[in-house]
Amino acid sequence: MRTPDSELNDLDQAGLRRHLRRIDSPQGVNIRLAGSGEFLNFSSNDYLGLANHPANKASYTVNIERYGTGSGSSRLVCGSQSPHHELEEKLAALKNAEAALTFSSGFATATGVIPALCGKDDIIILDKLCHASLIDGARLSGATIRVYPHNDLPKLKKHLAWATEKVQANGRILVITESIFSMDGDRAPLQEICDIVTASPALFMLDEAHAFGIIGPKGRGLAAELGIETQVDLQMGTFSKGTGLSGGYLCSSRSLIDLLTNKARSFIYSTAPSPSLAATISDCLDLITGDEGDQLRSKLWTNIHNFRTKAESAIVPVIIGENEPALEAAEKLKNKGLLVPAIRYPTVPRGTARLRVTLSAAHSDDQIESLNYALAEFDSFH
Repeated sequence: MRTPDSELNDLDQAGLRRHLRRIDSPQGVNIRLAGSGEFLNFSSNDYLGLANHPANKASYTVNIERYGTGSGSSRLVCGSQSPHHELEEKLAALKNAEAALTFSSGFATATGVIPALCGKDDIIILDKLCHASLIDGARLSGATIRVYPHNDLPKLKKHLAWATEKVQANGRILVITESIFSMDGDRAPLQEICDIVTASPALFMLDEAHAFGIIGPKGRGLAAELGIETQVDLQMGTFSKGTGLSGGYLCSSRSLIDLLTNKARSFIYSTAPSPSLAATISDCLDLITGDEGDQLRSKLWTNIHNFRTKAESAIVPVIIGENEPALEAAEKLKNKGLLVPAIRYPTVPRGTARLRVTLSAAHSDDQIESLNYALAEFDSFH
């Protein structure tokens, strides 16, 4: 019988063992690692620099005094507090949807929503590079799964034509993709995907986790930038990136949200997020959709262009290839005072281990230039 130690040894041998890295400071572009000192942080998804922003901290303080720290239970058990309702109403209006439902995390959103909508008689089609939460949600559903190569529109069309012929009269087809892919930072050909899906009986689910707050008018996402929000049946996202907080959401029709309220197990059987957090997220939506949000997005895109002009998002991969060289590259950067993580299988496909650079509006011009200089020695950066 295998033991935990034998499995850990296998991970060590493959260069795949992970360790928690303790941070003794607030999240930000300058962080302090326990026992290692100060570092410039290029590893966070805090794209607008809001995780330690004075406005978020002040809002949280006020809302804790107003609503307390805990919610007590599931929203279906001891009552659904007003901050959750107010957040969902504001979010639905922002995303041009009829209704919204919030969850404790993006992972909980995906693994709650997808199995609630699909079962053994249904078919799910998703991009090969979709996030693990979307893949796990699809697997949990028990539906037939078809995966198309990354952004491969002809293969998507082929899978969709097959599914349309195969699915039973009372079955459902669900197509899933991300707008900005979390490890490559590239964009889905969203307009073309919408055109393909809307010509079929399938539902379309879009994960805007790495676009919300960053892209589109008022940071509403890539679908909003393209003017196709109403063609997306289910708009998913998180509050852990652009808003610098935590949680996940799903925006859709009123009937679909009502169905999820009754069937999404990660919603039904989880204690609701803190009402003070929900109220703070609501306040943060005002920030990112206002003048300060516009200024932060402008600074972020200036940093992106100053770092690498061809980048499509705040995520820029530097492909190394194998695990050990990627780990060595990350360690070299760490020795220069730069925190850039090495990303390996199973997060990315085998043979594509990489440095994952993430940029923030809070980075200064000098900090971006320091990163440019440090990465110059890597051929894959050019």
